[in-house]
Parts: sequence; structure tokens; C-alpha cells
Amino acid sequence: MRQAGIFGFAEDAAPVRQLAERLGAPHGLIDLKTFPDGETLPTVAPNGATTVILYRSLHQPNERLLPLLLAADAFRRAGVGRLVLVAPYLAYLRQDMVFQPGQSLSRDVVCGLLGAAFDRLVTVQAHLHRTASLAGVLGVPATNLDIAGDLAILAAGGGRPLVVGPDSESRPWVQAAASRLGTDWAAFDKQRLGDRQVALTLDPGVQVAGRAVLLLDDICSSGGTLAQAIAQLRDAGAASIDVAVAHAMFDAGALDRLRAAGAGRILSSDSVPHSSNTLELAGVLAAALQDEIPA
Repeated sequence: MRQAGIFGFAEDAAPVRQLAERLGAPHGLIDLKTFPDGETLPTVAPNGATTVILYRSLHQPNERLLPLLLAADAFRRAGVGRLVLVAPYLAYLRQDMVFQPGQSLSRDVVCGLLGAAFDRLVTVQAHLHRTASLAGVLGVPATNLDIAGDLAILAAGGGRPLVVGPDSESRPWVQAAASRLGTDWAAFDKQRLGDRQVALTLDPGVQVAGRAVLLLDDICSSGGTLAQAIAQLRDAGAASIDVAVAHAMFDAGALDRLRAAGAGRILSSDSVPHSSNTLELAGVLAAALQDEIPA
């Protein structure tokens, strides 16, 4: 009889437990030994599970990827027939083309490794700006969960703010989020001038003055683009500007930059642990994984 278990590493104990509780499935943690030279050795105990759902969000990817791949190999050797990776944040998707000669196509390298190790991947608000099909890059089925609407509803708190995206790639999910709120939306066009310098132009004719604004983004790291967007919205007369991001990849100064620019509340999902986490993903992840749990 097919049995499923939810597993993860010690630093992910809380989301592993939350996901297991939602799915009504047993869960466990992977033992990870680190040797003096930095090599790691995971030891797994599937406890009879023939399907393993392995939770591992891939922020700080260089230290998280290799133990993940080794653990996948250990589960296979322990007799697990089906491996499903739950990676709420999926790293290296932003390097989705060779921008300058001599660079790697990181998306294809990382997705190739994950696709070879797992039978399915579930992620959240993946950065697919120039990726037509995540499953096509991975080579295995993939589920990309859109949480922009959930974030917008949580951030709006019953209100109907103007929903604004920071770039043209955000338009589809910003529009969908605004539709769920029953409000209007707009987006900036972004021209990148350098690694940390962009030029932003808001859709013409958008009425910002006196409006509550919700600035909605998929990923925020330094906060530079969002801070510039906040400043322009403030100069246009916005009454308030809240920020909601799917993945809080904030560096040490990002929150200060956003607040200095004029941001009010700053919310994120718990895909990446951060003090701004407001939206718990266990529910939407469990709904996507229900078909992996035997009836």
C-alpha cells in the first residue's frame, strides 16, 4: 500500500510540521552531519513511506542545494519510489538567459539537477519572466502556485487600494490580484541601467493622488527598485503605500530603505523566514499536494 511522509531538515522543522498537519501525514527530519572540511552527509529514515514529500525552500541556495540533492539520493537508496520537492522559493530562476558573454545559464543548470533528482516540484510565485514552462526546464511535472491574490487580500484588509506592480513582467499577476480585490491596477515599466540602478515609468493616466496604494512584487532583495517606486508614488500624491512581496529575500538594509522611501506596512509570505512574514503557505501547499496523499 502506498504511504506518504513529509520530511525536511532541522532548520525547516516548523513548516514541515505545519504541512504535515494540514495533510494529515506523518513527518520526520533528516539528520545532517557536517564534517570539518565542510562536506555534509544526510541520513534519512523514510519509515515505510513509498512517497516522500521533501520540503526545502531554496533561499541561501549554495548551502541548501547540495544537502538536498544528497538527501534525495539517500531516499532513493532507501527504497522510496516517488520524490516530490516542495521548494516555496526556487532559486536561480532570475538568471534565465545569458545576459553577457561568459555567463552561465544558471536556471537550466539548477533545474536540470532538481529535475534529475525529483519526480515533481511544487513552488510558489516562481520568477518565470522569460521561462515559458517551468516543467519544460525541469523535465518533470511542476506546480507553480500564484499567491499574489492571497497577499493582496491580506494586505488590503478589506480595503480597495490601487494595486501597482514594479515592472512589466508583474502585469498578469498584479491584474489578477486587483481583480480579486475588485479594484484597479497599474504597473511601472522598468529599464535597468546597471546592477543597482533602474529607471521607472508608471502607466500614463493613472490617478494616484489621494489613493491608498499596494505595491506588489514577487521578490525583494535590496529593495532598491521598490524604494524608487515608493518615492515616485509618494511624489504623485499617494495617501499611503503598503508593500507585499511573495519572497522576502531582504538584505540587511532593505527594510530601512523601504521605510525611508515612505512604505507603511511591509508583508511577505513565509517562503523565506523573515520578520515581515504574514502569509502562511501551509494551506495552499497542502491543497496542491493532496493528490500525493493516499485516500
